[in-house]
Amino acid sequence: MKCAGGASGAFAACLLSALVGSALCAPEFTSRHEKGRCAIRGHCGKESLFGSELPCPDNGPAATPDDATRTKLVDICGHDWAETDVCCNEDQLDALAQNLKRVGPIVNACPACKQNFFNLFCTFTCSPDQSTFVNVTETKPKDSKYLVTGLDHLVSTDYASEFYRSCKDVKFDATNGKAMDLIGGGAKNYTEFLTFLGQKRIFGSPFQMNFPRPAMGPFPDMTPMNKFAYSCNATDEAYRCPCVDCAGSCAALPAVTETKHCRVGGLPCFSFAVVLVACVVLVLSVVGYAVGRLYQRHIKRKGDQMPLLSDPQTSGGDVDDEGDSMTYSLAPYPINRFLEKAMQRLGYLCAKFPKWTVFFALLFVGLLSLGWINFQLETNPERLWVPPSSDAAQEKAFFDKNFGPFYRIEQAFLVNETGPVLNLTTLNWWFDAESRVERTKSLQYGNTLNDVCYKPVGDACVVQSVTEYFRSDFSKVDPDKWEKQIRECADNPSSCLPAFQQPLDPSLVFGGWDQSVLDARALVVTWVVSNPPEGSEELLRVKNWEDSLKSLMLALQGEARDRGLRLSFNTEVSLEQELNKSNNTDTKIVVISYIIMLAYVSLTLGSSTLTRQTLVNPANALVHSKITLGFAGILIVLMSASASVGLFSLARVKATLIIVAVIPFLILAVGVDNIFLIVHQFERINISHPGSKIEERAGKALGRIGPSIALSATTQTAIFALACAVGMPAVRNFAGYAAVAVLFNATLQLTLFVAAVALNQQRVEARRIDWFPFISMKNADLASSGGTGFGDTDASTLQRFIRNTYAPALLGRRARICVVAVFLGIFAASLALLPNVKLGLDQRLAIPRDSYMKEYFDDLYEYFETGPPVYFVTREFNATQRENQKQICSRFSTCQEDSLPNILELERKRPEVSYISTPTAKWFDNFFYWLNPDNSECCVDNGRPCFADRDPPWNLTLYGMPEGDEFVSYLNRWLAAPTTEECPLGGAAAYSDAVVVDDEQLTIAASHFRTTHKPLRSQEDFINAYRAGRRIASEISERTKASVFAYSNFYIFFDQYIGIERLASALIGRALLTTLAITIFVLGSFQTGLVVTASVAMTVITVVGFMTLAGVDLNALTLVNLIISVGMAIEFNLHIARAFTFIGLVVMEESMRAVGVTILEQTDGSSGTFRAWRVRGRFFDRKLVAASVFSGITVTKMLGVVVLAFTSSPIFELYYFRVWIILVVVGALFGLVFLPAALSLFGGKGYAAGDVDGGLEQDLRRRREERPLLHSGDSDDEDE
Repeated sequence: MKCAGGASGAFAACLLSALVGSALCAPEFTSRHEKGRCAIRGHCGKESLFGSELPCPDNGPAATPDDATRTKLVDICGHDWAETDVCCNEDQLDALAQNLKRVGPIVNACPACKQNFFNLFCTFTCSPDQSTFVNVTETKPKDSKYLVTGLDHLVSTDYASEFYRSCKDVKFDATNGKAMDLIGGGAKNYTEFLTFLGQKRIFGSPFQMNFPRPAMGPFPDMTPMNKFAYSCNATDEAYRCPCVDCAGSCAALPAVTETKHCRVGGLPCFSFAVVLVACVVLVLSVVGYAVGRLYQRHIKRKGDQMPLLSDPQTSGGDVDDEGDSMTYSLAPYPINRFLEKAMQRLGYLCAKFPKWTVFFALLFVGLLSLGWINFQLETNPERLWVPPSSDAAQEKAFFDKNFGPFYRIEQAFLVNETGPVLNLTTLNWWFDAESRVERTKSLQYGNTLNDVCYKPVGDACVVQSVTEYFRSDFSKVDPDKWEKQIRECADNPSSCLPAFQQPLDPSLVFGGWDQSVLDARALVVTWVVSNPPEGSEELLRVKNWEDSLKSLMLALQGEARDRGLRLSFNTEVSLEQELNKSNNTDTKIVVISYIIMLAYVSLTLGSSTLTRQTLVNPANALVHSKITLGFAGILIVLMSASASVGLFSLARVKATLIIVAVIPFLILAVGVDNIFLIVHQFERINISHPGSKIEERAGKALGRIGPSIALSATTQTAIFALACAVGMPAVRNFAGYAAVAVLFNATLQLTLFVAAVALNQQRVEARRIDWFPFISMKNADLASSGGTGFGDTDASTLQRFIRNTYAPALLGRRARICVVAVFLGIFAASLALLPNVKLGLDQRLAIPRDSYMKEYFDDLYEYFETGPPVYFVTREFNATQRENQKQICSRFSTCQEDSLPNILELERKRPEVSYISTPTAKWFDNFFYWLNPDNSECCVDNGRPCFADRDPPWNLTLYGMPEGDEFVSYLNRWLAAPTTEECPLGGAAAYSDAVVVDDEQLTIAASHFRTTHKPLRSQEDFINAYRAGRRIASEISERTKASVFAYSNFYIFFDQYIGIERLASALIGRALLTTLAITIFVLGSFQTGLVVTASVAMTVITVVGFMTLAGVDLNALTLVNLIISVGMAIEFNLHIARAFTFIGLVVMEESMRAVGVTILEQTDGSSGTFRAWRVRGRFFDRKLVAASVFSGITVTKMLGVVVLAFTSSPIFELYYFRVWIILVVVGALFGLVFLPAALSLFGGKGYAAGDVDGGLEQDLRRRREERPLLHSGDSDDEDE
């Protein structure tokens, strides 16, 4: 008989309609139930014109068949039927054979399931004791006969349960699903299995076959059918099923060694250890301090020791309590002396020839800036986060080359947030909406979905939607039975095949449901579109159609709202477009931020000399203003960034959005600080050396502050250069750009900006107006009241605050100890937070807050019930050889136990560690089963199965199966064979793009075994899935001879997280070692270098700790920010450290006089050392550096960063606003609070600063003579 309709329901339906016989019998039902007697026999006709043949009730005795019938029966059902009487005739056997052939391709892979299936229906159809387990319950008269329309089939619980168990895990690779979906409607137990088999329906059983449970009896005179049922893991190899189809046949995989996360209570062990150590140190410190104080009091009472360098007036005063001593060398440190002399000479030359300096600097920057002609911006995330040489990049390239780029996905979610989304009205509207999608044309090329979609079979597009259950034809939806139709299609997807001939798993089209798809709160629709090569015209056509689709979906969103629904969607171009939209908005915010910083710097520098005295005469304000100089300084900072970009553009190194957004921030932070340092130092030289020439003053100023700038720039450049060694392109390129930009910035500021300062001073001394130097103000005063002629002697308000209030408060002994203790506590807390750092970068952060894609990503995580596909790809694997075939097969007796498919199946059984959820599509097994002559409609030559007369015959041992040329020939035929109802094993639909055959080399160049990850709901899930894929592929490669890698379209984006913690640690470690080496060399003190490096390390760790609290995860953007953190921490710390190490004798004298202590006490005339009290006055002359750091970095950056809070992009708000606020605040606190206190307690040997003007003693003597000219209350003398 021939059955119409689809696949799975049809298999069971046609089978059952063929399993019955017809026999003319009395109209009464089965009246006698005894052995040797039938219940039905033969065919009696059809219930309708298009129905199937129905059996006749026949309660007569079983009969002996003729030889032809006997032979046919034995061929179909086996030798157990060779001698018995039967209750069937030849017509029934023909129908039975025809329909069992339909079932065969689905269950042949598992001999136990196949045998149990065949036994059930062979026994039902032909058993001589049929009446003992079959009872006719309904008949219908037709002509002179009766048709059986209902019966009870009594099957024992043992047989039914074992039958179900033997079949429940059998895989059907053509659909990458389970055979139970086809033969049992996805049954979850044997009762559902039998119910599905016996249910009367269209494309189902032609009559109602009930399977009552024996326990529901009584069933008088009836005995349940209880033939022996084979277990899928039977010891008999003839019936034992392979591992992929039977869990009991699988060997155990070794346990996955997972990283154990040690915890003490709710705390990670590392955090607990940090807290414990911090508490112990705190207790010991308190105890030690108390003991020390008691001991000091004890000694004081005995009068055994008097304070050093004190007299009776100061003994027992604040000096003893607040100060300690430090050794300084009278001989200048050679390295520092060399740098001072070199910088003095450089400053003198640049100020002597300012115009030439400006010319050559502009020429240098201009030539490098020509590289902007080749400027290119890299926006492809694949080339940003993964180096081309990495495994992930090479594997993606291999996959794309052999199988084509991964499909483009257009997806929509139709959501009802108040209840089930499905109703007839919604279905009608959505059918129309999808019809409009199909008809939508691109504006530029006029393409429709049919022109751009992916078509694996014929001319049918792959569209995964509930509408495809009805072939997108709403007229096929029964208004009265639509719910039943959808439920049956979802239960048995193969009975409702879409046009592209692949069953639609309900998890792909329904979301938010548990028991029934009718309760689903979301419909999921996916249009799969081809992905042409990048740069091709075909890709432009696809993108143009996607733009039209986006416009249509935006319109449909309004229609959905009118219906009380919500529609979210994504096209393949959506993310790129929304990112560009976000970048455009963010660019405006960043520009505003930079403008504010520029304005602040210009105005602050411009007002630095406008004190009360100069404002008495407005002309003085116009002349002494430095707004032009401030603007020039900022312009120089931007020129360094331009030169850096130009240089790399000449070298064809692409920039990134990170570089564009962050490099100016970094260079401004460093450059503005240097601007303030140089300008403030030059002002002080103007005061202390009023009679010198401008070039001499400029040289002296640069000689004193230049080494500090050089030290900071050298350290930062070295750190950024070392970061170029990392493989991640985005981080490597950023580090390279930053290193060159910092170097250029320092170079230009030590040359071009010094020339600008000299030109500005020439303008001031010529009494010309700032901004309009061609206008002179003759009434402007060069000398302020009581002044020196070149500037105000009054310190700025900030400098006076630092000297008179902040420094004394900070550098008292108790204050210093408390400060260090508090900052160590903050550091310990931050250290304890490190285990809480998470990995990832949620893509939802990259889109604007008002983007239509936000709802899409939320719905994707909430309602999409399946994970991304994952492919295990073989490279250059010669599957034409028998030994290699055993490594990629799973359904043959000689397959390796640890073959590729077997390992994947075992991994699927532990999804909590493998993240694999679906059976693997195994092309090799399907190919060889396609050759099985039992599947007589598959491989056919001249009307006969290809292997019908083969010697040796087709078998499960692989012996005699195709190899070499024959293998390739049959493989090519299979890959072109369509999937049909008669032969569902054809390879065209499922595997045509899964196998790349090398016909010349007779090998398989590439092939993949496809499975699916479980639903991935978080960044952690994605990262773990990627790690699991790599682990599994590595194990497969180790156990087989195949070169295997795992690939999914998201893998390349998560490759950065493999070892990112080690990379971050290595970057920070290199930076700290570099900082330590350079500071020790330049400062001449291991102790001071160690303290500075510790302060930088504590700054970075504290930034990471606060980033954790702010919800910032570790990713490539975080790595860039960590590099910036190191650079900023160095800028905050090194200027202070150098000012601490090299100190002028005048400052020492002022410090001592401030507390009534003699200036010097020679301790060793031969060695030239002395001791100076390091008291509160020790820090007050650092006001120049501290004020410049505070004004140049802290305030400037705070003003710029605060503006970023108004960005519409969550990623900018999180990774720039929050992180940079943390960076600036933490850096300033450690540089301006912790470091001075720590240096005063633990700093190493210091040096008397060298004199850049001809001798330390001479300068000291001259300035002592000039001191009466200065205001004694607010002296601003130079320290060095």
